Amino acid sequence: MRQEQIKNVLSKFTLFRDLNEQELEKIVDISLSRTWKKNSYIFLQGEPLDNVYFINEGKVKIYKSDVNGREQIVSMFKKGEMFPHVGFFRKGSYPANAEVLEKATLVVVPIAKFESVLIDNPELCIKVFKVLGEKIVDLQNRLEEQILNNTYEQIIKLLIRLGEKHGTKNEDGTVTLKNEFTNKDLANMIGTTRETVSRTLTKMKKDELIEIDEEGNMILDPEVLMDELF
Repeated sequence: MRQEQIKNVLSKFTLFRDLNEQELEKIVDISLSRTWKKNSYIFLQGEPLDNVYFINEGKVKIYKSDVNGREQIVSMFKKGEMFPHVGFFRKGSYPANAEVLEKATLVVVPIAKFESVLIDNPELCIKVFKVLGEKIVDLQNRLEEQILNNTYEQIIKLLIRLGEKHGTKNEDGTVTLKNEFTNKDLANMIGTTRETVSRTLTKMKKDELIEIDEEGNMILDPEVLMDELF
């Protein structure tokens, strides 16, 4: 990807949308483009934290592994999103693994150079902090879900959240969530077992809270699911 193409990609991110040509050029000058194959790793948990990534194409899974190799999915990122969010103004290592789920083309920005640009551009720095603030709120909400809600309620909230982020809205108000998430993936997102998710989804289908189409995609109505929480 040439510099002009990188510029075009970055200009579409909310973080950079209001920058003028000169300000955006400063980001482009320190950026490069790389492509990763499906199932490859962008970085591993514990490796030196040195880059921030902006997704142009593809999908990336961020997850942690415990000493027993058990997986806890932290986030799923797609086109138009950046990661990791913990990299700014701190030293250390990546706190999780980044695995490519679909062939991905990313714009890579070295954190040290990016920080220098942020320091020279206070308005851009404020935008970064807003993005980080939104991420913190999301993580707080997910932590509250695990503390305050039972597993059934957690699964409902997870489906609503995935529908908002990854689903396609239909004319009748329902949302189609493609069959890209396995029951194991769903379980790893909320720290439960695959069997529990399977039983819960079977019950939800029986109760007509969700539907599964011929291609295995899930069709859900966020309003109906929300009613189950009250």
